[in-house]
Amino acid sequence: MWNVLEAFYDSVPRAGARVEEHGELVLFLQAGDGYPYYARPRFPGGDPSVEDVLEVRARQRELGVPEALEWVHETTPGLLAVARQAGMEVLEAPLLVLDPEKLPERHPHVRVLGTRPVEVTVVAELAFGSPGTDAGTVGVEERDAALAAAVPTSTRHRHAVADLPGEGVLAVGTAQRAGDVVEIAGIGTLPAARRRGLGGAVTAELARDALERGAELVFLSAGSLEIARVYERVGFRRAGTACIASPAS
Repeated sequence: MWNVLEAFYDSVPRAGARVEEHGELVLFLQAGDGYPYYARPRFPGGDPSVEDVLEVRARQRELGVPEALEWVHETTPGLLAVARQAGMEVLEAPLLVLDPEKLPERHPHVRVLGTRPVEVTVVAELAFGSPGTDAGTVGVEERDAALAAAVPTSTRHRHAVADLPGEGVLAVGTAQRAGDVVEIAGIGTLPAARRRGLGGAVTAELARDALERGAELVFLSAGSLEIARVYERVGFRRAGTACIASPAS
């Protein structure tokens, strides 16, 4: 499984980025106004040194892009200590894979789309502005105000929304695919609508859609153990750790 995941991580950014090699690290750089990418170990089998990390960080600063480094701990275990020696702090995020037999029943108000409605961007931004699973005050009023100024964007991915009668879109998520592998990401629920199972329902529907379209492996990463438990309730199990490094505070 790990080689399959590494091939996925290496191939997904290449469609929308230019690539530089710095020792045992590959730096993905956005093309135009695209997503601000990161560096990853060279595929296959990269084993970066402290010097490689420092070189990439210097290049990212030179270019004015985030100093970001990502990898899977199980495939590059030595990079955790190396990144810390190079002055980075590391989020160790639970990496979970889908057990298809444990998917719950469909939610009646969750649907998958092949286009990206503006609600996906707006709800995700509001949700990640208040991270975690706790309920909050940001809700429909803030969403509608943001929608009034939102600009549609193009996409190559699949998106899901929890669109409830009388309330509109309250939770969103995205799935990206390379070969037979699908990663689910960007699951977000308006803080005022949390604790209603909507984030899990969106996740489950994206996973079901991926399987129906022939995916053989569906996975995701959670920002915390608490968030991971949401995904475990809809059929995912922990398989490893996704590491995300940024400059130490």
